[in-house]
Amino acid sequence: MIPDHDTIVAPATAPGGAIAVIRVSGAEALALCDRIFRGRTPLAGAAPYTVHYGTIVDASAAAETPRIVDDVLATVFRAPHSYTGEDSVEISCHGSSYIVAEILRLLIAAGGRMATPGEFTMRAYLAGKLDLAQAEAVGDLIAASSRAAHALATNQMRGGYSSALETLRERLLHLTTLLELELDFSEEDVEFADRRALRDTMEQIGREIDRLCSSFALGNALKEGIAVAIVGAPNVGKSTLLNRLLHEDRAMVSEIAGTTRDVIEERANIAGVLFRFLDTAGIRTTGDRLEQMGIERTMESIRRAQVVIRLVDAQHGIDQDQSASQIEIRPDQQVLTVYNKMDAASEGFRLPEGALGISARRGEGIDALCEALRNAVDTEEVYHGDPVVSNSRHYEALTAARKSLAHALEGMDAGLPTDLLSEEVREVIRHLGEITGRGVITPDEILKNIFSNFCIGK
Repeated sequence: MIPDHDTIVAPATAPGGAIAVIRVSGAEALALCDRIFRGRTPLAGAAPYTVHYGTIVDASAAAETPRIVDDVLATVFRAPHSYTGEDSVEISCHGSSYIVAEILRLLIAAGGRMATPGEFTMRAYLAGKLDLAQAEAVGDLIAASSRAAHALATNQMRGGYSSALETLRERLLHLTTLLELELDFSEEDVEFADRRALRDTMEQIGREIDRLCSSFALGNALKEGIAVAIVGAPNVGKSTLLNRLLHEDRAMVSEIAGTTRDVIEERANIAGVLFRFLDTAGIRTTGDRLEQMGIERTMESIRRAQVVIRLVDAQHGIDQDQSASQIEIRPDQQVLTVYNKMDAASEGFRLPEGALGISARRGEGIDALCEALRNAVDTEEVYHGDPVVSNSRHYEALTAARKSLAHALEGMDAGLPTDLLSEEVREVIRHLGEITGRGVITPDEILKNIFSNFCIGK
């Protein structure tokens, strides 16, 4: 992607606040701002990292006298020590949509251009201020809707994840250096890379790639929301429980069995983790075609859930639950058995060991259920700053790198010539480099896809 040298402008804050920030970046950023900014001294002569009070004026030919648009603060950043690596100005003005629009209009009339989505961050990447993984983390940070997703994006943006990948890359580069030294001295039949030590190193790298790949299930779930399927027999209180967890009447509640015929998905933040609750159709034997279609979708929801809340009516007990024999649970799924309608249970009823008791209608036991849901998700490695993969593009590149590494190990066992073995290792390096954009030429379409998902001004 060939960068242009236009000076770009855009609002960097969402509309509706008391204060708005407008970003300006490019070689002419300071001169452009001076055409509409009136302060004690011109910004072009200002020192970096200084804030200047002044006014934005409209001195166009249409105005007889310069019209003051707003009182503002202008913060100056000098290349290369700015977010984009270019001269930049951030104008803090009042948050009125009219004021923001007027300042943008004046900046564009003075020679600026409206930035495209993600263009500021793309310039930061192209200037070497961020690698590609860090740039993607900027978008994830903006979109983060929970503490866990925020921690995940922050760690990646600060380079913790990139650092782990760079360490793997350096070790692989060392291997290729040793192998290519052998090629330089092939006539002397010298072996610089001891094959046993080489295998040990490659297997260690393989284990680390495997660890990163296995973290994707958690990382992606934290980013998109932990899928929780609420399942059970008809009229057991699934929709009532969903409404209680959401603190609003989202799902229709009725005493008529089979009311819910489709999967209803809603999100809630519980103790810093985003959960996606799937209220499903009640599971029972039925001849109703529409209800059966709903049950089939319920089964699909169970298959894609990380956590399953198996809801049982405390009035009837698990023995009368028709859903029990139809629910198939994977070994990697967390299952919470929850008895609802405890307020209507018979005297002397005792909860089975490990089960939770609630009354979704009254709100009793909901706090304990929320605590159990939160404990079902292990976020320790995220909060401790350990590298966790949350991006599907990264996961695909890691999977391809692991496959290439396996080919290299197989080739070593088969006595692959040194030059071909070196090429196999280089293929692993190439796949890892695709994640951060270091050491590879990233296709324009990939860059366009990544940065087009950003908001304007970032």
